[in-house]
Amino acid sequence: MDVAALSERVLSADPTAVARAISLVEDGHPEAFELLRRLHPHTGRAYVVGLTGPPGAGKSTLVDALVRRLRSRGDRVGVVAVDPSSPFSGGALLGDRIRLADHSTDPGVFVRSMATRGAAGGLAEATGDVVRILDAMGCHVVLLETVGAGQAEVDVVGAADTVVVVAVPGLGDTVQTLKAGILEIADVFAVNKADRPDAERTVAELRALLRLLPASGWEPPVVATVATTGEGVASLLEAVERHRAYQETSGRLEARRRQRVQSEILRVAEARLRAELLARSGTNLDELAARVASGELSPREAAERLLARAALAP
Repeated sequence: MDVAALSERVLSADPTAVARAISLVEDGHPEAFELLRRLHPHTGRAYVVGLTGPPGAGKSTLVDALVRRLRSRGDRVGVVAVDPSSPFSGGALLGDRIRLADHSTDPGVFVRSMATRGAAGGLAEATGDVVRILDAMGCHVVLLETVGAGQAEVDVVGAADTVVVVAVPGLGDTVQTLKAGILEIADVFAVNKADRPDAERTVAELRALLRLLPASGWEPPVVATVATTGEGVASLLEAVERHRAYQETSGRLEARRRQRVQSEILRVAEARLRAELLARSGTNLDELAARVASGELSPREAAERLLARAALAP
């Protein structure tokens, strides 16, 4: 494979090359490391907006409405939609989103569905690298939609510049949001399907809950939207842009991105160490597991011996 040629094609926004690059990263292909190394100097320009919330909140429809709004002003948009994994193929259960199919012929929009492949927290393991590829291809905004599993949807805060939590009236989402701990990660709230009864009450409840949080310099706005008609989408985008401006002037955007990079460094290092440990352990792991199961060793003792045998212990 000619990685140099592939990277140049990605930088020229060739959709076929971008799809190929993402597949290499998702599959852990040996060439992916060199590809990402070549693309990295061309990243850091896209603004990443994460959307999370419970199933049924209309996140995909809201993403579609945001894409339309962004395209109307000339922005190139990338969409990463993380879906549950198929129990049979391991691929994305929903595939490329049907609601985003209207953008399939638009060269200014690139949509990619990803499977979680067992990863917790609402995102796939390769999400950060996929966002980086879309950044390198010249996307101005990348919309990152989480799997919608509910209470574990917190990884998005480490992957996005602005996090939009999508709620919907009539399903007890306000209480659910508070239970899930998602309240603290939201930079903006969207109460979608606001043409339903109790929408105003849901907005009021969220605003009341937000007043209970410690002051941080930014008070997350609560925006009512009806994604199917586009109502409130412009206001939602304005709220995201206000948050971006706040972060840029306060220095928080740079700090947030630095923290993201630190987390990615640790994630990659941990994965490499784990792979190295398993490669060196051979049959030792099975043997130690049997001794732990029999009560001869504790798990901590077995781990120390595994590290020692693999020459990774201090």
